[in-house]
Amino acid sequence: MFSLRHFSAALVLAILPSVHAQQEKLPPADLAIVEKQWPTAKKTSTCLRYVILKEGEGPTAKPGDLLSVLYRGAILNGKVFDEAEDPAHPFTFRLGRNQVIQGWDQGLGFLRRGGKMLLIIPSELGYGTRGSGPTIPPNSTLVFEIDLVDLKPEAPLPLAEPPPVKAKKS
Repeated sequence: MFSLRHFSAALVLAILPSVHAQQEKLPPADLAIVEKQWPTAKKTSTCLRYVILKEGEGPTAKPGDLLSVLYRGAILNGKVFDEAEDPAHPFTFRLGRNQVIQGWDQGLGFLRRGGKMLLIIPSELGYGTRGSGPTIPPNSTLVFEIDLVDLKPEAPLPLAEPPPVKAKKS
């Protein structure tokens, strides 16, 4: 006889693989490569993976900060599609202002000035189903090695002066 407990257990076992598949953003073949090549990579709630290769100094990057980076970007098979590795001409942008792919906006917040990281970005945090030109096919997992050479905190907004106090009439 098939009890409610057996039915519940069977249901849980049937659902678990699909729940995992919904949470994991890397295709199974890419996931196998990533887990083998970078077993110590940390995974965020958005399935971005990163490895801090060199700790930097000072505060971590925050949205609005002006970052200058040197980087090399490749698809998972190792084919480099872009790089900025000349220290005299780093790539500069504001973090969290949609000036770069989402994977960068999310991942670079773990770095400090002088730090270096490896970012493994699922396609939906990169160039998605469209890819980018002939060098990044659709649905590509991206791998970036990034050096944070400079970090300039966003200047705080000036405080507004309080309105003048009106004198009471006697």
